[in-house]
Amino acid sequence: MKLLRFGERGAEKPGMLHADGAIRDLSSVVDDINPATVTEEGLAKIAAVDPASLPVVNGNPRLGACVGGFQKFICIGLNYSDHAAETGAAPPPEPIIFMKALNALNGPHDDVIIPRGSEKTDWEVELAMVIGKQAHHVDEAEALNYVAGYAIANDVSERAFQSERAGQWTKGKSCDTFGPLGPWLVTRDEIADPQNLDMTLDVNGQRFQTGNTKTMIFGCAHLVAYLSTFMTLFPGDVISTGTPPGVGMGIKPDPVYLKAGDEMHLTISGLGEQRTRCVAWSR
Repeated sequence: MKLLRFGERGAEKPGMLHADGAIRDLSSVVDDINPATVTEEGLAKIAAVDPASLPVVNGNPRLGACVGGFQKFICIGLNYSDHAAETGAAPPPEPIIFMKALNALNGPHDDVIIPRGSEKTDWEVELAMVIGKQAHHVDEAEALNYVAGYAIANDVSERAFQSERAGQWTKGKSCDTFGPLGPWLVTRDEIADPQNLDMTLDVNGQRFQTGNTKTMIFGCAHLVAYLSTFMTLFPGDVISTGTPPGVGMGIKPDPVYLKAGDEMHLTISGLGEQRTRCVAWSR
């Protein structure tokens, strides 16, 4: 299933992408695509409904982040061997963990705001996992059974805030709108192998990132198991698993960063696409 949320920010409704390409309204079945919905019981309730019986959503509604109301937006740093190489960093011996604040959450086609004072806003196409079952000290062999599904994430990052302002990475990762997620939550049964998904990111029609999840240093199952040793993962929690090479700061000899008016286009096999426009901070 391809689940989504549509409507104005803060008032999104649950939906499903039907095989015919139409969005079907799930409001009569569930309240939202949220922690209760992405559990095994919640997904089974949706799967039992004939999509053709649901109302068609007309027009071209705004899409919100594909899951809402969750607790944690967890990110993994330097998790692709080829990305680590382009940054000049040694592959980490264990996963690097940081958080995005939830105010960063954004729809897959919403504008991305360049923060006030930013000169180094960058892009990162990433595979996101959405947890579907409470996980604490789970075995790696069983870890993917705790995943409800997958989505595209853009771990938008302000590199000066991240690396030149002291402290942790979070301050460069948590600016408003820095976490586009979606367009869909694609349930686990539709993704045969999360470690073999092609990924791309273009800016203004120019290809910058081309990668595949097979070059992850720590795969999806390992990440779920590893994280569950440090914190309980709850349904709805999002894990963004790292980015392949081609980020702006890695371009030699002159890095390239986002500016107002730039347009990003992200794809991951089977997970759809994101199209976002960068706008200047105006408050």
